[in-house]
Amino acid sequence: MDVNSVVVGAGVVGLATARELARAGREVWVLEANERPGEGISSRNSGVIHAGMYYPTDSLKARCCVRGKALLYDYCRARGVAHRQTGKLIVATSDEQLPKLRKLQQQAAINGVAVSWLERDAALALAPGLRCAAALDSPSTGIVDAAELVVALQGDVEAAGGKLLTRIQVQSATLRGGQWRVTTDQGTLTCRNLVNAAGLGAQALATSMDGYPSALLPRLHYGQGHYYSLRGASPFQQLIYPLPPAASLGVHLGLDLAGRCRFGPDLRWVDKPDYRFDDSQREQFIAAIRDWWPDVPADDLQPDFVGIRPKLHGPNQPQSDFQLLGPAEHGMSGLVQLFGIESPGLTSAMALAVEVTARLSEP
Repeated sequence: MDVNSVVVGAGVVGLATARELARAGREVWVLEANERPGEGISSRNSGVIHAGMYYPTDSLKARCCVRGKALLYDYCRARGVAHRQTGKLIVATSDEQLPKLRKLQQQAAINGVAVSWLERDAALALAPGLRCAAALDSPSTGIVDAAELVVALQGDVEAAGGKLLTRIQVQSATLRGGQWRVTTDQGTLTCRNLVNAAGLGAQALATSMDGYPSALLPRLHYGQGHYYSLRGASPFQQLIYPLPPAASLGVHLGLDLAGRCRFGPDLRWVDKPDYRFDDSQREQFIAAIRDWWPDVPADDLQPDFVGIRPKLHGPNQPQSDFQLLGPAEHGMSGLVQLFGIESPGLTSAMALAVEVTARLSEP
């Protein structure tokens, strides 16, 4: 079987990319190892539409998050995907943290993200009960129903003539004469363009590609995150985040579209994906919440779910950028590799799709 384009991975990023390729007139197939699309990283996160203030100047994360946020809000409105622009407070819990909060405010301005500085009383008027010296108000932050987003994107791909094939495992890919030969557990197919959006499996797929430069294969680290939900109604109407530690955005309060709240994720480094809930670090988790919400009702927290992020940095290392590598970087025609697409990957998905399509359109 010969098709123009194959996307490996039917998470939000893979489906958004397939949609963009189909909109550009390409015949596209999406190959997914799981039984259903969106079962991996896309369904095991906070569901936040990020504003884009955290990421270094001109980084791929900064550019794609800010552009992707606008594209995602427009798409959700046009397609009726459930979402809400909740806003978010980023909290400095002491005077010692105020310089770091000011620095984040400056980075927001550089990245083109509107935020407002709130002194303690103004922040507490919005969110009583916080331990707070000051806060940043991010009005463009929101939440989205990731499952509905996956269904909408899949529908767009199929409406444009594309196909989604699930329960199919890609084993290897080889470039010969400008065509990719993709070998799966159900046979082979050829394509001119190949997009590796396999998430946690992206490095393994790249390793299977004969001739791919090993120097351009980043090491994969598994960042495991636990989420706890809160019994009863949420005490806050907006998302609440602490100032971010070095390797993550910290244990924060998120909301779903029914108004329920959950806390997380923490960050635990693991050797392989493991979705079993480990309650052994409950006290440390609660202490992280108590740092900014002293009255958290610990007995009302209950285990919710576990997610795994494909991180390109390890313990005690600063956060890394997305890696999007096309023919100009690795020299292999018709191939785009996506590595380390973790937070803010959901927000950035539609902007990443535009970037991938542009790389595949280059001569």
